[in-house]
Amino acid sequence: MCPRVPVSPRPRVFFLPYLEATYSKTGRFTPEEVSILASVRVRQHVNPLSEKYRKPVTPPNWAKIYADPTQPLLLDIGCGRGQFLLSMAQLKPEQNFLGIEIREPLVEQANWRRDELGVTNLHYLFCNVNTSLQKLLDSLAEGVLHEVTVQFPDPWFKKRHARRRIVQPALVEVLASYLIEGGIVFLQSDVEAVMVEMCDRFQVHPSFSKQHKDMWLSTNPLLVSTERENAVFLQGKSIYRALFRKVARPSSLR
Repeated sequence: MCPRVPVSPRPRVFFLPYLEATYSKTGRFTPEEVSILASVRVRQHVNPLSEKYRKPVTPPNWAKIYADPTQPLLLDIGCGRGQFLLSMAQLKPEQNFLGIEIREPLVEQANWRRDELGVTNLHYLFCNVNTSLQKLLDSLAEGVLHEVTVQFPDPWFKKRHARRRIVQPALVEVLASYLIEGGIVFLQSDVEAVMVEMCDRFQVHPSFSKQHKDMWLSTNPLLVSTERENAVFLQGKSIYRALFRKVARPSSLR
């Protein structure tokens, strides 16, 4: 008889409903619960075209989210673990920050860290940006969206998966409708082909103007680097960056 082979314990996903119930009652997790939440396996790739992510999210009551919902807003699309926004929000209390992420455990962890630090100008939201963005931006006060960042999005290398990439023509159109005139869009990636595609989609839109003559920016114009950006830099790899500004659309195209 063959000896039994020890089986590794399965990911502790079964704790999530309990954690959600605890948080809804108390408004915070205990340190032990945070440890459990951090141990949940987070998928690196999530298919945004799957049925689970097609339903648009219901926008929150922004007056309950931000201390002052009328402050200028920076939207970070695909915010991951949210460390970039957490640092930015602490450096710029006069501005609001919103991170959108499709991997729910990362959003739960990020909002817990925000609450523990008492940061009131920051929120993370679990949703699929390509199905929820317009509904979310429409629920905000008019003229609050000042900056948008898309940093190191999932490259989805296979040609048949290109539709899963974040920056699609429809997303660019929505941003053109809600970003204030003079507002900026900052893009960066360590995959040149993905970066070229993102830039092309903004460049062909009449509402956006590239803000540098060289193909790529040599430095990050923001105050904080992302975790991925730091890792790529330490590896000595290239980072491709671009900055666009929202301009007045020609009257013939309005």
